[in-house]
Amino acid sequence: MTQVPADFGRMWGDTLVEVSRIGEIEFRLAESIEPTADAKTWHFTIRKGVKFHNGKTLTATDVLKTMQRHSGDDTKSGALGIMRGIESMKADGDVFSVTLTTPNADLPYLMSDYHLIIQPDGGMDAPDAGIGTGPYKVTVNEPGVRHVGERFEDYWDAGNRGHADTVEIVVLNDATARTAALQGGQVHMINRVEPKVADLLERVPGVSVKSVSGRGHYVFLMHCNTAPFDNNDLRLALKYAIDREEMVDKILRGYGSVGNDMPINGGYPLFSEDIPQRTFDPDKASFHYKKSGHSGPITLQTAATAFSGAVDAAQLFQQSAAKCGITLDVKREPDDGYWTEVWNKQPFAASYWGGSRPVQDQMYSTAYKSDADWNDTRFFRPDFDKLLLEARAELDQAKRVGLYREMGLMVHNEGGVIVPMFNDFINAVSDTVGGWEDDPSGESMNGFALAKTWLA
Repeated sequence: MTQVPADFGRMWGDTLVEVSRIGEIEFRLAESIEPTADAKTWHFTIRKGVKFHNGKTLTATDVLKTMQRHSGDDTKSGALGIMRGIESMKADGDVFSVTLTTPNADLPYLMSDYHLIIQPDGGMDAPDAGIGTGPYKVTVNEPGVRHVGERFEDYWDAGNRGHADTVEIVVLNDATARTAALQGGQVHMINRVEPKVADLLERVPGVSVKSVSGRGHYVFLMHCNTAPFDNNDLRLALKYAIDREEMVDKILRGYGSVGNDMPINGGYPLFSEDIPQRTFDPDKASFHYKKSGHSGPITLQTAATAFSGAVDAAQLFQQSAAKCGITLDVKREPDDGYWTEVWNKQPFAASYWGGSRPVQDQMYSTAYKSDADWNDTRFFRPDFDKLLLEARAELDQAKRVGLYREMGLMVHNEGGVIVPMFNDFINAVSDTVGGWEDDPSGESMNGFALAKTWLA
């Protein structure tokens, strides 16, 4: 699953900072942060005595080179949307400094992005070697199959992480196979428990279901620059043609809440509660559909791996759209290859966002800014980009709320994302696992379950 690389990275690497369960910055490889008064330049003092798995000692230069690798002209990094906001970087002694093109009070949150794992010499030569400063050294790396790590004896934070001799991630894309593996004792925890089986798993002796609400959301993505989705009336027709309440009830079984065609909910600071909630409205859907001038079926591509219940959700969407005179042709794709051949390539497809980005700037920079590599709705709006930069530079919180509200409305009314629901993160864990903590930022303790838990 797509969560695997993030969980794997938490196992072998560290970032400069992390975001706690309650949304506060926690120092990791940076032991302190000092911004200038205008929040344009930030100085990160790098922790001393930290060793990489290859024996090298961490320096500010390693940090600098890592950030340069994620921001180079030929990079394919998922953090590029964040790095493009940086004007210059330097390393001086134990200090790594960043100067931004525009001030940004949220920069420390951006530095917590799970792509920005610090590697020796920036990982320039072999970024896929998995050499970091994390609690486990990589011993097996078989993408799509399994990943194994053994405890790193020189780990700098051994009192808090790295409690097992070895840890292993087994990739089981089939939900039934995952559940059976947990019940049979082959694994100690599983992610993405389907809501329809969560209550059943609760009754299994020795198993606990862990559910927590957060910022994760399930989506149907339309490419705003590709016909017929380049017509906003058609996009609005489809937004009004989905029954969010029904989907939360039947797909999430109550393990979630309705979405509002924007990636932001009350789990984010500076969220505006007064944005009108869009509801299923056949009359408005029919009005915008006729106004769009479109006729004939619209193909929606989906797969079981897109999100838990994605195929059933697409079929519910098909049924509600039919009530509005809109014909959806649901095309189920194979799970293998979905994230390389369908997501971010096909013009109308199911997907999800994990909710690990704790501030609006990070979410919008990653997926909605015009030059973001993961702009999976092809939302190219210079006026939106301008507001995003203004919000970064604005230090008055009330004014920032207003700017983010304007941006949210723009995505809500004109964007290519249909957000029917915000999902709870549902994991199932053996009672032999100690140290589990619910984290609203993502499933599997926001990816830290292997690093932080232990077997009792």
